[in-house]
Order: sequence, then C-alpha cells, then structure tokens
Amino acid sequence: MKSLNRSSQLKTKIFSNIVLIGIVSFFIDMSTEMVYPLVPLFLTSTLGVTPAIVGIIEGIAESIASLLKVFSGYIGDVYHRKKHLMFFGYSAAVIYKIILLFSTSWAGVLVAKVIDRTGKGIRTAPRDALVVQSSDEKKLGKSFGLHKMLDMAGSSLGALLAFIFVATNFGFHKAFLFSIIPAVIGVLIIPAVKEDKNGKIMDKKFTFKGMKLDVKLKLYLAAMFIFCLGNSSNVFLLLKAKEHGFSASQVILLYLIFNISASILSIPSGKLSDKLGRSAILVPGYIIFGLVYIGFALLTTKISVVLLFVAYGAYTAFISGAERAFIAETSPAGLKCTVLGLYGMLQGFGLLLSSIIAGVMWDRIGSNAPFWFGGILGIVSAFMIAIILGKNSVFKRFKHNGGRNEAE
Repeated sequence: MKSLNRSSQLKTKIFSNIVLIGIVSFFIDMSTEMVYPLVPLFLTSTLGVTPAIVGIIEGIAESIASLLKVFSGYIGDVYHRKKHLMFFGYSAAVIYKIILLFSTSWAGVLVAKVIDRTGKGIRTAPRDALVVQSSDEKKLGKSFGLHKMLDMAGSSLGALLAFIFVATNFGFHKAFLFSIIPAVIGVLIIPAVKEDKNGKIMDKKFTFKGMKLDVKLKLYLAAMFIFCLGNSSNVFLLLKAKEHGFSASQVILLYLIFNISASILSIPSGKLSDKLGRSAILVPGYIIFGLVYIGFALLTTKISVVLLFVAYGAYTAFISGAERAFIAETSPAGLKCTVLGLYGMLQGFGLLLSSIIAGVMWDRIGSNAPFWFGGILGIVSAFMIAIILGKNSVFKRFKHNGGRNEAE
C-alpha cells in the first residue's frame, strides 16, 4: 500500500511540474501573441516597410538567437542549471515588450526582436529538457502535448486580446504596454518549477563530433533542416490573408483560429504518437504543412483561408509534441538538453534562410511563390522522414497490416 501511495505521489509531482512549466509558457505566450500579429501590421502600415524587410527582421532575429540554443542546452546538461536558464530566457520576453513600446523605426523593432529571440534561444532547450526530466518515458508525447496545449492556449488568449486591441482602435503602443503584465507573471512562476540535478553529467569539453548521435537522428535533423528552408515566419501567412481581403482585425481572428486548433489537438496528437509511434504523427504532420502552403498559393476564397488556418494549427499540434519526443528519446543520456538545443539551432538557421527567401520571392516573383516553395519542400520532407524512420514508417505499417493501421 505504501509503495502504491509513493508511486501515486511521484506521478502527481511529475504531472504538477509539467503543468507548472506549461503555465509559465501560457503567460509568456499570451504576452508574446498579444503583439506578434500586431508587429507585421505595425511595420507595414505604420512604419511603411516592405514584406522583404519583414522577412529580414524575422530572419536576423532568429539566426542571432539560434546558435545560443545548442550552447544553452550544453550548459544545462553540464551544470544542471536548466531552471536558471529558463528564468533568464523568459525574462527577455519582458525586455522585448519594453523596447518595442519605444520603437519608432524598423531598426528599433529589429533590436527588440533580437532580444526576444535571444531569450528564446536561452530558454527553449532547458525548458524542453525539464519536460523530458519530469515525464514518464512511455508518455513523452503526451507530456509535450500537454505543454504545447497550455502554450497554445496562452497564444489563443493573446491573439484574442490582440483582436480586441485592433477592433477597438486601442493603439499599437498601448497594446505593447499591456502585454508586459502577463510576461512578468510568467517569469514570477518559474521559481516554483522543480529540477532534478542528480542526472548524468556530460564531459565539459563540447564538440559536435563528440556527440556521437544515432545515424537515424542525424538524418532526421538533416531532413528537418531542409523542411525549415520552406517554413518561413508565420507573418507571411498573416500578410497573405490580408492580401485576400481580410481586415487587420480579421487577420488576427485567423491567427486566433490557428492557435485554438493547435491547442485542442496537441494532447491527442501527443498521446497518439506514444501509442502508434512517432512517424504515424510526424509524416502526416509534414504532409499537412505541404498541403496547407500549396493551398495558400491556390485558394482565394475567404472560407478556404479560414480552413487553411485550422489545418495549419493541426500541423503545429502534430509536429510539436511528436518531434520533440523523438529527439529526446533518441538522444544520448546526459546530452538530451544539448541535442534539443541543436535541434532548435537548426530550426533557427532554417527560419533565417526561409524568411529571407520568402520575402525576396514575394517581392520579386509574387506572393504565391513562397507558398509553392514551402509546400513542395513540406511534401518532399514528409517522404524523406518516412524513409528515414524505416520500419516505424506509417506507410510501411499500413502496407504490412494490409491497409489496417494498428498500434506498435
């Protein structure tokens, strides 16, 4: 009986820690998404910059921060200071809003974005590693799904507030000021998060070659990077919706729909990846992305654009939990935070290139070009990942079962 009670208490403690991490993300993302859909509108309508400049701002900010992700992960593995890194990283979200509040040119917005992305670079890998540390190994997808659900719920509330700001002509700078409040709340919750500092300590001498990653993991990261070259910043989706005749407030509602879709589907997709295998969720997720981007290039009716934003939320839910779970479970012991950081770094460099490519394509070729490019890369990446994951491929399982898809 005592053994059962201890097991129950341990599960409750683990669950509570993941929930706490998720609540931190809830408030920080609420703060960030209150301004995220406003920034491209602020840049293009108030400051008069072009989509190419928007892409450059997004790309530069992400690239400067991306290298920090792997080193932040490394520091988390070596010194077991993941919670401290979370605190400093999330604190940057507060500084970002303050600088944004006083920005009067696109250069000021760039500085603010660099600080925000730097903070994300510092916090992301340690935060994900804490989720891994706090999770049952057999329910890793569900744990990441729970975190993503809370994360996207905060994003949804933030997007709703952004819509209210625009619909009521609240003003960009007032919105930036108001967004500081939930960011501060999120940072103040971090001290309550627990960290296990008794894990395996890795060698303090860090080299990429010395990481000795599994071949399948290396190939997956390579395919993911190729995919990222077509996965440009979400601001291009918002600009495309605006081009199709949606008002500024309606564009933000579309972004809200995307966030709600991702939040609702995050836990179910994470649980399915635990039950069916990662590829059963990852491969369809990448295919959905490809079809959504091609849809943005082909479809023009307002109802189709709404449905595309719903589907884009499904892609986000499918990929976020299953992909992080796969990265974590195939990483060497003592290197999980570092490898999660490497994963984030590759995503960041991919976003730099993809945002610049998308901005130039939009200006030089046309607004559909970035979506054709991203859509094709999404489909290609899905088939690459299906091959890389080998026997776990959803296509091979389907064939093996004679058309019946069942759990592994």
